[in-house]
Amino acid sequence: MSYKLLLYRDDAYLDSHIADRYPAALRASLPDVEVVLARTRSDVEAHIATADAVFGKLPPDLFAAAKRLRWIQCPQAGPDPSFYHPALVASDVLVTNMRGIFNDHIGAHIMSIVLAFARGLPQYWSQQARGEWKTGAPTYHLPECAALILGLGGIGTETAKLCAAFGMRVIAVDPRVESTLPGVAQLVRPDRLDEVLPSGDFVIVTVPETPATRGVFDAGFFARMKRDAIFINIGRGATVKLADLDAALRAGHLRGAALDVFEIEPLPREHPLWSAPGMMIT
Repeated sequence: MSYKLLLYRDDAYLDSHIADRYPAALRASLPDVEVVLARTRSDVEAHIATADAVFGKLPPDLFAAAKRLRWIQCPQAGPDPSFYHPALVASDVLVTNMRGIFNDHIGAHIMSIVLAFARGLPQYWSQQARGEWKTGAPTYHLPECAALILGLGGIGTETAKLCAAFGMRVIAVDPRVESTLPGVAQLVRPDRLDEVLPSGDFVIVTVPETPATRGVFDAGFFARMKRDAIFINIGRGATVKLADLDAALRAGHLRGAALDVFEIEPLPREHPLWSAPGMMIT
């Protein structure tokens, strides 16, 4: 009996996760596997009953139609909670994720943000757009700065090494890591976050979305941060209250912030965060 792999190319993964070339590459490497690329929901409906494995997200109704399914590969390192519906949780279907493959890319992205703020580039970019020749953009000397990394998974660990390579003191907060990793000067549990939060010149968030982290970065959190610090989130958008971050930036308590994920996606054109002082959006 052949093994059937169904690649579900839904709207969430059109641009980055499933390329048209993947089926041919998989067939060349795995000639005994039948590979099907589903471009529409109707394509999935036509093949799901005979699929042994799926790359993509299966909502409950499609999951119920899967008769031979043994494995689901999530296209993300950390899927949102809706990925794990009750029927999937109760089943014996194996679920795997993309853990680890984005460490270098996202680590480099975080470090580019740190360096941009350290050298005052956001202010220079805005001055350039206005045709203003001015010096004096605020800068940070990284060997005199502390990077507070919340979440020491693969991306957080890679970011710690990069920050340490630039001379920064790295403080990490994680609930599960037991021993200090390369580049980390201090490791604490989340219940000690308030002790170390005022030390962070750059507060870098890589945590997943869970009931405990949803909306946790709010007005109170930003008020406890060091004045003139930089807040960076590349974890999950639901962890940060956008209105509270906007208020902290406009009040001048934070010098800047950078978000790659958002409580609302896509961020509406009329949202005030687009024009907040010191805000970098990617």
